Amino acid sequence: MKIQKNNLVLIGFILTIIVLVLMKKQSGIDPGNSKILESEIIEHIQFLSDDSRKGRYPGTNESKDAISYIIDHWKAIGLKPGGIDGGFTQPFDISEGTEIGEMTSLKIGEDKLNPAIDFIPMPFSGNGSFSGSAVFAGYGFNMSEEPNWDDYSNIDVNGKWVMVMVDAPEQVHPHSPYFGHASLNKKMMVARDHNALGIIFISKDENRELPNFDHTAASSTKSIPAIQLSGEAANTLLKPFGQSIASIQEIMDSSLETIQFELDDILISTMIELEEKTIQGNNVVGIIRGNDPVLKDEFIVLGAHFDHLGMGGAHTGSRKRDTTAVHNGADDNASGTSGILELSHKLYENRKSLKRSIAFVAFDAEEKGLLGSKYFIENSKVVSPEDISTMINLDMVGRLRDSTIMVGAVGTSPSFEPLLDNLFAESDLSFTKSMEGYGPSDHSSFYVKDVPVLFFFTGAHSEYHLPEDDWELINTHGEKLILDFVYNLTMILNTNNKRPIFSEAGPKEAPKGRRIRGVTLGIIPSYGGGSKEGMKIDGVTSQESPAGKAGMIKGDVIIEINGKSVLNIREYMGRMGELKKGQKIKVKVLRNNKTIEMDVQL
Repeated sequence: MKIQKNNLVLIGFILTIIVLVLMKKQSGIDPGNSKILESEIIEHIQFLSDDSRKGRYPGTNESKDAISYIIDHWKAIGLKPGGIDGGFTQPFDISEGTEIGEMTSLKIGEDKLNPAIDFIPMPFSGNGSFSGSAVFAGYGFNMSEEPNWDDYSNIDVNGKWVMVMVDAPEQVHPHSPYFGHASLNKKMMVARDHNALGIIFISKDENRELPNFDHTAASSTKSIPAIQLSGEAANTLLKPFGQSIASIQEIMDSSLETIQFELDDILISTMIELEEKTIQGNNVVGIIRGNDPVLKDEFIVLGAHFDHLGMGGAHTGSRKRDTTAVHNGADDNASGTSGILELSHKLYENRKSLKRSIAFVAFDAEEKGLLGSKYFIENSKVVSPEDISTMINLDMVGRLRDSTIMVGAVGTSPSFEPLLDNLFAESDLSFTKSMEGYGPSDHSSFYVKDVPVLFFFTGAHSEYHLPEDDWELINTHGEKLILDFVYNLTMILNTNNKRPIFSEAGPKEAPKGRRIRGVTLGIIPSYGGGSKEGMKIDGVTSQESPAGKAGMIKGDVIIEINGKSVLNIREYMGRMGELKKGQKIKVKVLRNNKTIEMDVQL
């Protein structure tokens, strides 16, 4: 019997070795030590922030390298896949804006104009073929307040091109009477409201070059065409009518009165082809299943975004907009990604002690507006919002100073503050806390879904969003202290029989820079898009808000405000800028393919 037992032990040992070897062979890597080690923390960060990763921009081969690295580690550790089709990834589309298609053209009379030399379509232009006569209509204003400037009085623009001058008679600033009326998008909306065929902009400076096309903006196929002419092309068009850019500007700016005239017998024809660019992002999801018969269906989510700014440049978020260089993102957020890799290994090693399940999520496209976390919380087939007891977010945790960590969203559950006070009292760390639930990182996507959240962050620094955010500046000992703390916190939250109760802690949307006249519906716009017909909303901020009282709900698409169409969030902001506090308005929304009209009291 003793020999048999010894043989069984030996066989068990051999099988264990075989399984470990097969796991290593399958993933191609050694998962390392299950303890949280400084050497492994920096090893992960070095790989993710190496120059060869080229800043981990979503959709690139270098981003795929980072994804493979995360997956290989989780396979080697033993985590179960939590993505789609039995894999670790959860793919989603990311809009990269628009580009001008080869079919784009413009013809004035018999003259064919050259794109990017004689004209350029605006990024908010509608697509398609358009042809008609034209009317010049001053600055394109329709102002009912002082100075009561109406460029559409006494003219018929129905079915015609409207040609207007950009800007205003004076420099536009927040206290200017033209503020809120001078933007190109606003002028396009006014032209559309007057049933114009399209709008043509001309610059006040005939020598000014055409603006660069903004590839980051999304076009709207339901809008009217919008183009800008070069100074030379505009003057050529105006000359037969005894006008020029300079003469029109001088008269309007000195008299503060409009100039209007028909451009008789000239046919303007255009083909606008703006093509939407999309790339594919991928969240990476690994699962450890809990053991409690009831609590195993609940999840703690440990998350960190792995993407960064790529090679930088305009519209990426780089603070050196004119510099093309690898933005390594060692602290932002290779440090957080390293953190969840280390935590996943230690928690897996102690998985038999877990009551609840744990989902580890490496989010993509955080830098583009929390797109990955938003997609995960709304589309995961494995983890639903109501089953998440707590979400813990690690973002920039590699630059600990003075042993002080910043913990955000503490007010999202009444149990968090006393729990953190007790844990920090026994830790080598101290902390500063913020109670608000919403913040500039992925935990916000969970907070708006009424999930208790905590956000760990070591603070901003001078290398933030610059190429200089390198691994040599990481405080590995400091990050280890933080990860040890988060491990202890996770174990307490995981094994406590009572889950944290959600508590609303401040707004559920990002603070706005300037709110025109203080007017708001009290909605959470869907910044990730999701609708081609209007502006989709992610929910209402409160049932006592104007939208809440009117009956708006998550998923509604606002298509009209006070009889005027709304095609996107930019137009929504423009329409709201026309309204005043105390006003009663009508809002049309699409809900389940049905149009609903609501009375809304502002």
